[in-house]
Amino acid sequence: MNREYTRWYSPVLQKNMEMLIFGHSGASVLFFPARMGRFYDYENWRVIESLRHKIENGYIQVYCVDSCDTESFYSSGFHPSVKILRHIQYEQYILEEVMPYIDVKNPDSFKIAAGCSLGAYHAVNISLRHPGIFSKVVGMSGRYDLATKIGHYEDLLEGYWDENIYFNMPLQYIPNLTDEHKLEVLRRLYIVLTVGKDDILLDNNYTLSNLLTEKGINNSLYIWDSEAHQARSWRQMVVNYL
Repeated sequence: MNREYTRWYSPVLQKNMEMLIFGHSGASVLFFPARMGRFYDYENWRVIESLRHKIENGYIQVYCVDSCDTESFYSSGFHPSVKILRHIQYEQYILEEVMPYIDVKNPDSFKIAAGCSLGAYHAVNISLRHPGIFSKVVGMSGRYDLATKIGHYEDLLEGYWDENIYFNMPLQYIPNLTDEHKLEVLRRLYIVLTVGKDDILLDNNYTLSNLLTEKGINNSLYIWDSEAHQARSWRQMVVNYL
């Protein structure tokens, strides 16, 4: 299995960012790490090994990017307005640096955004906010409104709210999405959501799936046994959905 490591200094984030690339051809998979995760986690957790057959046979090429969560949603000592701005910068890094890099490296036009846990949020949010870039998105064990407390999951924006937060929380902006052109493009996107039946985020996923269906956006929701919010389950999910 072809494996490459790359890093560059990001002008947007003003820091070095690292990435692992697996495979040589096929659909490009932009794989966001789990909460506060690193670009090497999916390899260490043997999630990439689960995809070996698809990677070696040229069906997919996987780009494992680094996160910026500890500087945004999980940063300490910063006002929530600063946290969300750092998240927006991270999105700009993905759009202005990572995606052009992928376009040069891999000519295949079919692109998939994917992630587990908070990575699922990143994958789903960027796909919905920027229609037409991705053909498919896979969110595993995701949470799609970080500004609402759900059980032991805290409101990561500490009760603060502004337009930047609103436009980055799918459960908030999807109900009010009325732009027909944007909706038309989003309806070409296939969204896969999967979560465990005992995961406290189950209702969050049901809500998103229902909202997408109401807007005519193609999606499927798969419910797994137990909580399934762990690498062992993700190793099985990626085989089914990527």
